[in-house]
Amino acid sequence: MDKILALLIPAFMETLYMVFFATIFSVVMGLPLGLLAVITGRGHIMEMPKVNKVLDMLINIFRSFPFIILMILVLPLSRVVVGTTIGSTASIVPLSISAAPFVARIVEGAIKEVDRGLLEASKSLGASKREIIFKVLLPEAMPSLIHGLIITVISLVGYSAMAGAIGGGGLGDLAIRYGYQRFRVDIMIASVASIILVVQGIQFAGNKLVYNINRKRG
Repeated sequence: MDKILALLIPAFMETLYMVFFATIFSVVMGLPLGLLAVITGRGHIMEMPKVNKVLDMLINIFRSFPFIILMILVLPLSRVVVGTTIGSTASIVPLSISAAPFVARIVEGAIKEVDRGLLEASKSLGASKREIIFKVLLPEAMPSLIHGLIITVISLVGYSAMAGAIGGGGLGDLAIRYGYQRFRVDIMIASVASIILVVQGIQFAGNKLVYNINRKRG
């Protein structure tokens, strides 16, 4: 048992490390894209149909790549950014890129759910575009955004396990190298159980956060 824990704990921490930073970077990239995809649409506060079509096309293109293929394609970028293509730090680059368009679509969908009456009321009161974005659209869409972020983080946990197939580190790497390749069923089960534990913890924390936000707003 001690030997299993000696392998499991570092892999567990590597998975948390990858998912945490990939989530941050994907939100940094995806949130502005999602916002622009909404506000540049027809009838919105920054109507630019051509820009909107380009954004929509770019988001769809990057969403179309299977993660394992995308990870191989961005190996040169990982080498440039972090100096290596192997390990948990290198995996953050493709994880972030793969999740960013997903975040963008979540942001777009959440903001489109905001009552257009609030938008029109803000315009009639003379609110600036910045005020509409940061004081109306984002706050009103916050519960949906958090729900979407939970889905993103859980997806990143799955992607991080897939990254282990090509030396990405974490629980996926442990399950493949020690569990599958060395026929250690106990390590395989421990790795899968740890991934389930991470997912359940994320889901619980996210649901609690959404509940608290809705209760304060109510």
